[in-house]
Amino acid sequence: MKIWYIFFIILTACTQPPPPTARKSTIHLVKTTIASPQALSTTIIYTGNIRARGIARIFTQESGRITHLPYYEGDTIKANALLVQVDDTLLKAELNKTIATYKYAAINVQRYQKLAKKKIVSADELARAQTELEIALAEKQILQTRISYTKITAPFSGIITARLAEPGDVINTNSHILTIIAPNSLIVDVDISARLLSQLQLGDMTSVRIDALGTKTFKGKISRIHPSINQQTRLGKIEITLQPLPKGARVGQFCRVTISNPISPRISLPYTALRRSDEGEYVFIVDADKKAQRQRVRSGQRFADRIEILEGVEEGQFVVIKGFLGLQAGKRVQSQTWSPKL
Repeated sequence: MKIWYIFFIILTACTQPPPPTARKSTIHLVKTTIASPQALSTTIIYTGNIRARGIARIFTQESGRITHLPYYEGDTIKANALLVQVDDTLLKAELNKTIATYKYAAINVQRYQKLAKKKIVSADELARAQTELEIALAEKQILQTRISYTKITAPFSGIITARLAEPGDVINTNSHILTIIAPNSLIVDVDISARLLSQLQLGDMTSVRIDALGTKTFKGKISRIHPSINQQTRLGKIEITLQPLPKGARVGQFCRVTISNPISPRISLPYTALRRSDEGEYVFIVDADKKAQRQRVRSGQRFADRIEILEGVEEGQFVVIKGFLGLQAGKRVQSQTWSPKL
């Protein structure tokens, strides 16, 4: 009986688990990266519209009946081409009358000058004759200028985009007759955020897609940055010149502009490294004892698959980017692709 009792004690002792101190601690496998400043860039798509920067709205400076208006919308014109002719018959008649008055005044001055030498006329009479001559000359110049206003020529080579009158119409002064654009001056107007505006420079290249022309993209260059910001929308404006101007581009077409903007180096991490909880944002870092530690951070702007870290991570620290399942603070870790030699 004692033999069976001893055998039972020995068997029970063999089947008991080892004490906790005898167990080996498990190592959690993770993937890490070294925090370091990196050059980043933003790629944002904005929408805009094509506009002609070179545009001339033709207004009349003299009233009258239109006698010549040969061009229509879509017509191509050359610089100095005659666009509008207003009837100038009455003005020419007035000019002829003024020229005759001027000639008579000139002859009268010459006669008074001869008589003044003989002291037959007074200096006042001579001065009055000279004044009449100057008035006639001024009226002559005024009428010549008004007659020149009846002919309107093209200020530059371009395309007619609007025709608002017809030959035979009697128009008033300052009436809008035609609109001309310079086709080589087409630009894309884009409204962008004030934050990005401060990071752009003249000459920066962009990519432009015009919906009406399909999916093809065209090269563009920032040619102008407007200095003011809209107080209601907090948006600024830039102008993009297409290089070269694509065939088929027209005023008013809808565009999609892709702007890639490089940013000065700053600490960033893969977006997968950033964790969130009720207490805020945090990451896991690996300390000198090869243990994971929870570190609170403050993130900034996101750049594609990376996130800017404003506070909480220092350059050179090892940050966990994969292997979060079951990971807790204080747990011993080892990277699958890198093992820190500390």
